[in-house]
Amino acid sequence: MKELLNQITEWQKSDKPFALARVIKTWGSAPRPTGSAMLISEEMEMAGSVSGGCVEGAVLKEAKGVLENRSGKKLHYGVSDDEAWSVGLSCGGKIQVYLQYFGKDDKSTEDTCWQKLIDKLQANESCILVTLLSDGENQNTLLTPEGEAIGATLPEEVQNAAIQAFEDRTHETVFVDDKTYFINIFPRKSQILIIGSAHITTALVQLANMYDFEPIVIDPRAVFAKNTQFKDQPNQIIEKYPSEVLNDFKLDAYTFAVILSHDPKIDDDALRILLPSEVAYIGALGSRKTHAKRVARLQEAGFTEEQIARIEAPIGLDIGAVGAQEIALGIMGSIIKAKNGR
Repeated sequence: MKELLNQITEWQKSDKPFALARVIKTWGSAPRPTGSAMLISEEMEMAGSVSGGCVEGAVLKEAKGVLENRSGKKLHYGVSDDEAWSVGLSCGGKIQVYLQYFGKDDKSTEDTCWQKLIDKLQANESCILVTLLSDGENQNTLLTPEGEAIGATLPEEVQNAAIQAFEDRTHETVFVDDKTYFINIFPRKSQILIIGSAHITTALVQLANMYDFEPIVIDPRAVFAKNTQFKDQPNQIIEKYPSEVLNDFKLDAYTFAVILSHDPKIDDDALRILLPSEVAYIGALGSRKTHAKRVARLQEAGFTEEQIARIEAPIGLDIGAVGAQEIALGIMGSIIKAKNGR
């Protein structure tokens, strides 16, 4: 839904009520993944997509009643449905869509919940939207990953499931007390912490920007940090040892770490903090011989085999890389693989 943020704010400024449709569940070869969203205004203007064009017309027909009643409605489309066939969902997949009112309502706390969601998305702050999937209702709760809540009160089991879904990087549907809830996660932009500024770093920063990551370069060696020529600039270049700054970042499931300095004093300094952390990926440049020496140093420092095994070394997908750009491509492949839970 982040890609619809400009449209949402534009319609809000115009005091234009609209409906939000989200894919809440898929089966088979569904055309759009869970979490995909579409907006529908009172004038039947549309933005976004829940099926790539297959069922948008059918959802549009349902939006009028949702807008009039300021409510919500669960919709199901599959190859066995006449409506789905008529609009082209013949690929073998099935989708469930939840359609609900999204707009100002002085009689409800929902306006506060929706506005807080928009504020979080604009500020690139992580949040979780939990929606009760019940026809005629429009009940939502916005959570932070730390468990702070705005909106409708949730059962503790649902709140715990929402926090777990955020950590697992996946949207979820949960059933509690005969009620169904959709957990829609909105993580901040993922960060790539790059330890060491070198020729591979420049190519990796370029790829990170291309794939919507936030690249941050950390290198205490000023001669490298200041003199590396970047085609695309990283978000930050920090001239300090990793141990001086890494704990200032959220070392969570949306953070990826790449060790490129070739200097054990810097590499090990970073690994001592990263290995016990919850970062999603740790990769370290170097040959097998170099890595064997690294492993021995970490073992001597007291790290467990399980912790050390988190390091991908040699770093990156094996694509037979030659040169800095191809090595960076292999590294980005590993990061995207980790991000997608493969």
